[in-house]
Amino acid sequence: MKVKKLNGKSNVLGKNVKKYRELRHLTQRELSDKIALLGIDIYHSDISQIENQKLLLKDFEIIAICKALNISYEQLFEDTDNIFD
Repeated sequence: MKVKKLNGKSNVLGKNVKKYRELRHLTQRELSDKIALLGIDIYHSDISQIENQKLLLKDFEIIAICKALNISYEQLFEDTDNIFD
Protein backbone atom coordinates (compact mmCIF):
# COMPACT_ATOMS: atom_id res chain seq x y z
CA MET A 1 0.00 0.00 0.00
CA LYS A 2 1.39 3.38 -0.97
CA VAL A 3 1.49 5.91 1.83
CA LYS A 4 -0.04 9.19 0.77
CA LYS A 5 0.61 12.59 2.23
CA LEU A 6 -1.59 15.63 2.64
CA ASN A 7 0.25 18.84 1.86
CA GLY A 8 3.53 16.99 2.42
CA LYS A 9 2.53 15.75 5.86
CA SER A 10 1.98 12.17 6.98
CA ASN A 11 -0.35 13.07 9.86
CA VAL A 12 -2.36 16.01 11.15
CA LEU A 13 -2.05 15.14 14.84
CA GLY A 14 1.63 15.82 15.45
CA LYS A 15 1.21 19.40 16.60
CA ASN A 16 -1.35 18.35 19.19
CA VAL A 17 0.80 15.44 20.39
CA LYS A 18 3.61 17.93 21.02
CA LYS A 19 1.27 20.48 22.60
CA TYR A 20 -0.17 18.04 25.14
CA ARG A 21 3.17 16.35 25.79
CA GLU A 22 4.70 19.71 26.66
CA LEU A 23 1.67 20.74 28.75
CA ARG A 24 2.27 17.60 30.82
CA HIS A 25 6.00 18.38 31.08
CA LEU A 26 6.96 15.08 29.46
CA THR A 27 10.01 14.46 27.32
CA GLN A 28 9.61 12.47 24.14
CA ARG A 29 11.31 9.54 25.90
CA GLU A 30 8.91 9.77 28.86
CA LEU A 31 5.91 9.73 26.53
CA SER A 32 7.42 6.78 24.69
CA ASP A 33 7.85 4.96 28.01
CA LYS A 34 4.22 5.62 29.00
CA ILE A 35 3.04 4.25 25.66
CA ALA A 36 5.28 1.20 26.08
CA LEU A 37 3.49 0.43 29.37
CA LEU A 38 0.36 0.01 27.24
CA GLY A 39 2.13 -2.60 25.11
CA ILE A 40 2.80 -0.39 22.09
CA ASP A 41 6.33 0.15 20.81
CA ILE A 42 6.70 3.78 19.82
CA TYR A 43 10.28 4.88 20.33
CA HIS A 44 11.25 8.41 21.35
CA SER A 45 12.59 8.98 17.83
CA ASP A 46 9.13 8.00 16.54
CA ILE A 47 7.57 10.63 18.82
CA SER A 48 9.80 13.23 17.18
CA GLN A 49 8.71 12.11 13.72
CA ILE A 50 5.04 12.10 14.79
CA GLU A 51 5.34 15.63 16.18
CA ASN A 52 7.01 16.78 12.96
CA GLN A 53 4.18 15.17 10.98
CA LYS A 54 6.56 12.80 9.19
CA LEU A 55 5.23 9.48 10.53
CA LEU A 56 1.89 7.92 9.70
CA LEU A 57 -0.08 6.85 12.78
CA LYS A 58 -2.04 3.63 13.15
CA ASP A 59 -5.39 3.70 14.94
CA PHE A 60 -4.12 1.75 17.96
CA GLU A 61 -1.19 4.18 18.27
CA ILE A 62 -3.64 7.09 18.38
CA ILE A 63 -5.57 5.37 21.17
CA ALA A 64 -2.34 4.71 23.10
CA ILE A 65 -1.16 8.31 22.71
CA CYS A 66 -4.48 9.59 24.06
CA LYS A 67 -4.28 7.24 27.04
CA ALA A 68 -0.63 8.09 27.74
CA LEU A 69 -1.35 11.82 27.61
CA ASN A 70 -4.66 11.42 29.46
CA ILE A 71 -6.55 13.33 26.77
CA SER A 72 -9.69 12.66 24.76
CA TYR A 73 -9.73 11.90 21.05
CA GLU A 74 -11.44 15.26 20.57
CA GLN A 75 -8.50 17.01 22.20
CA LEU A 76 -6.02 15.17 19.99
CA PHE A 77 -8.01 16.09 16.88
CA GLU A 78 -8.71 19.72 17.85
CA ASP A 79 -7.92 22.33 15.21
CA THR A 80 -7.63 19.71 12.46
CA ASP A 81 -11.01 20.33 10.83
CA ASN A 82 -9.59 23.00 8.52
CA ILE A 83 -7.00 20.80 6.78
CA PHE A 84 -9.00 20.79 3.55
CA ASP A 85 -9.57 24.56 3.41
